Amino acid sequence: MALLNREQIQEILPHRDPFLMVDEVLELVEKEKCVGIKYVKAEEYYFKGHFPQYPVMPGVLILETMAQVGAIALLSIPEFKGKIGFFTGANNVKWSKQVRPGDTLKVETVLTRIRGAFGVGSAKSWVEGELVCEADISFAIG
Repeated sequence: MALLNREQIQEILPHRDPFLMVDEVLELVEKEKCVGIKYVKAEEYYFKGHFPQYPVMPGVLILETMAQVGAIALLSIPEFKGKIGFFTGANNVKWSKQVRPGDTLKVETVLTRIRGAFGVGSAKSWVEGELVCEADISFAIG
């Protein structure tokens, strides 16, 4: 069962359609981690061109989803409420499985360091329990 729905997520994140990539939050531990869900629908705008005969969610959008889940963890901290989390970097990124229409992408981002207006996290995503992507990501709060 969802802890936060899209409307509640929009109270934390400044992202809006078509670029809000998180549909639900299942778990949120302040200053520690967030677990979110993206329901990958056949109607997603990016499937029109990536690729029409064999639609695959672009890897950079999987990474963006992981960053948005991390931003929820970061922006839910009271001193960052109402701010914008800027995605500043990704290291050790590995994609291991395609994400297709109809998949449910589960994402967990763990905040590993927060120093002033900067944060670093470790993110992973899965479809049906299989690892899809993992990365170390960094943020700046503006």
